[in-house]
Amino acid sequence: MNPAARNPADRNPADRNPADRNPVYRNPADEILDIVDEHDRVVGRRPRGEAYALGLRHRCVFVQARDAAGRLFVHRRTATKLVFPSLYDLFVGGVVGAGESYDEAALREAEEELGVRGLPRPVFLFKFLYDDGAGKSWWSAVYEVRCELPVWPQAEEVQWYGFLSEEEVGRRLGEWEWVPDGLAAHERLRAFRAGD
Repeated sequence: MNPAARNPADRNPADRNPADRNPVYRNPADEILDIVDEHDRVVGRRPRGEAYALGLRHRCVFVQARDAAGRLFVHRRTATKLVFPSLYDLFVGGVVGAGESYDEAALREAEEELGVRGLPRPVFLFKFLYDDGAGKSWWSAVYEVRCELPVWPQAEEVQWYGFLSEEEVGRRLGEWEWVPDGLAAHERLRAFRAGD
């Protein structure tokens, strides 16, 4: 059966061909990040795990990916994620590495999480400061990209995935537990597109 024709609820990245996996393991907590101030100016560098533990502000990218039919890529994060484990997300993305630009991180993260190569460069839309008031704060650059390639998401990061219509996403927003920063980005993206 064509994997694209399967029910999206049946898609599990662990089912993919093991030969396609990146054999190099790196501990995400050890990745070095730029620490930034309230104006997005670099003020230092720290390992990701330390930045999270100390609530240090850093940079992230959010990339809304759509397939050729315009459906949104939605996924559930694995239970091993450092932040917001096992929650659903409307974006692919992640932290911006030390010395890396937002644009570089958007392409890298989109290709990594979707499991593709040769993705078009994501289009920058806007940036905002996410701050939950409880120690989670990051500058967030929001992008969009069209992915017409077959996807093989990273099994280490994605427990489930599917391309869903806007209507299906709307129904699921009230049913599934979503990452709060992704919901904030989604709400801002809707306002951005509406011209607010």
